[in-house]
Amino acid sequence: MSVTDIDRNYLRRAVDLAKEALQKGDQPFGSVLVSKDGEVLFEDHNHVSDGDHTQHPEFNIARWAAQNMTPEERQLATVYTSGEHCPMCSGAHGMVGLGRIVIASSSKQLQAWREEMGAPPSNVRGLAIQEVIREIVVDGPVPEFEEEIKELQRQAFERGKNA
Repeated sequence: MSVTDIDRNYLRRAVDLAKEALQKGDQPFGSVLVSKDGEVLFEDHNHVSDGDHTQHPEFNIARWAAQNMTPEERQLATVYTSGEHCPMCSGAHGMVGLGRIVIASSSKQLQAWREEMGAPPSNVRGLAIQEVIREIVVDGPVPEFEEEIKELQRQAFERGKNA
């Protein structure tokens, strides 16, 4: 499936949530859960600045979906995210049976940007979602968001370096 204009609108919200996270002193990641009918059900951004590095928006979406949606509703829903899920979030997504994922940027891009900035490698490998979840539809990355997300990541890195 290709990325549509409707998808781009939800991705825009995910990227805006990533900006909001950065403005609040957090890592710039945001995600939106959308029902098969196009209703935004849940949205969130990173909340890791307090030291709990499991507070990713994709993980929180999976937890919310498990508590508030039927298995069929989860399977038919779409998660839009500013950055590809980490392995923890991919696992949570797969375990609760959420459907399609649309990513504005990929783990591969993030890794390349971090290397370019001189950031140390993450303790967790940046795996593609399909390396963690079987039979999942992932669309993206979407080139029109690349420079914007790269800049958010650069700002986060610079802030962390100067902290």
